[in-house]
Amino acid sequence: MTAGDFLESLLDGVAVEWVALGDVAKYSDVRIDCTGIDERNYVGVDNLLQNGAGKAESTYVPSEGRLIEYRPGDVLIGNIRPYLKKIWLADQSGGTNGDVLVVRSIHEALNPGYLYQLLTDESFFDYNMQHAKGAKMPRGDKARILEYKIPIPCPSNPSRSLEIQAEIVRVLGAFTELIVELNVELAARKKQYNYYRDRLLNFDEGEAEWKTLGDVALIQRGASPRPISKFITEDETGVPWIKIGDTTPGSKYVNGTAQKITQEGARSSRVLDKGDFILSNSMSFGRPYILGISGAIHDGWASISKFSTVLSSHFLYHYLSSSSVKSYWAGKINSGSVSNLNVDIIKALPVPIPSLAQQNRIAVLLDKFDALTNSVAEGLPREIELRKKQYSYYRNLLLSFPKSEEVKA
Repeated sequence: MTAGDFLESLLDGVAVEWVALGDVAKYSDVRIDCTGIDERNYVGVDNLLQNGAGKAESTYVPSEGRLIEYRPGDVLIGNIRPYLKKIWLADQSGGTNGDVLVVRSIHEALNPGYLYQLLTDESFFDYNMQHAKGAKMPRGDKARILEYKIPIPCPSNPSRSLEIQAEIVRVLGAFTELIVELNVELAARKKQYNYYRDRLLNFDEGEAEWKTLGDVALIQRGASPRPISKFITEDETGVPWIKIGDTTPGSKYVNGTAQKITQEGARSSRVLDKGDFILSNSMSFGRPYILGISGAIHDGWASISKFSTVLSSHFLYHYLSSSSVKSYWAGKINSGSVSNLNVDIIKALPVPIPSLAQQNRIAVLLDKFDALTNSVAEGLPREIELRKKQYSYYRNLLLSFPKSEEVKA
């Protein structure tokens, strides 16, 4: 029997009733003191992870006041900025605060794991945002959340209903467990990559000549024609307009842009060649990218070019990604005198200059690690992405119960 046939037989002829969440679940109303609460079982909105990734240990634990109790099987939902999709199925007891909703099943025919799967659905978070209060820091409306409709299979036969729910949880749980294991493995690989990268780029005295980046490369700040809307074009003669949204998480290259600017606009900007570097100079400051295209950059970027006679681009990429350089940027920006990564700071960065042959050997090794830990085309990231797609497919198959016109409305 194929997976599709199995799922079809599981749900074949199954009646379903759509009920309000508040009819089968409630918010925890039990208050506890802080005794026995530590970083492992305290859950605040800050240590709930985005996109349903669970929770991390808390870096803050309250030492006084009362907390909201949660128990194994409760569903904890971050109630600030619902679009972050912070949700966790508790596997232990502990405490939380008013920024986290603790949803508890109170119906004999509702499996907590099944409830969790329903509340991780995009439609729930869309509903939550639709009814959220506040613009800058939206907060879910607790009363409207309890009005959200969820499907209960075989409502007239609680035993059969729980069997179906348990099977749905088992199938989907196998995927989520695998994804969690792959993410743990990926984290270990990234730690290993960071270790070897920092070791390979740590040169003893005499192993490499050191110069400032400004001595061996041209460092410039981007520029923006204004108003930018005047210069956006779809004409084939337009110049790619490189923005942070054109970057891909984990990628070392920028290979395309969503927008182009006119030739006139490009003359008021900074046009770079394929192979040049760009660095973000605010937000995730110092994140390097190699241009796989020529294009123009705005003043939120800095550029590095004309370095090829002394530096391999792949070696430079790994060096700029190293812990030592990140610490260097942070030290300069957090000094209090500057608020972003300006050209002078970049020019002053000390850079090792081993032979080009040695640079290439180091880069080849680190490229392999980088592909295993960051590339969505290969390695663990690709495997995780495939499993997520597989999970989404079966999740939609298992939870797409027919809706009445009333529920659709």
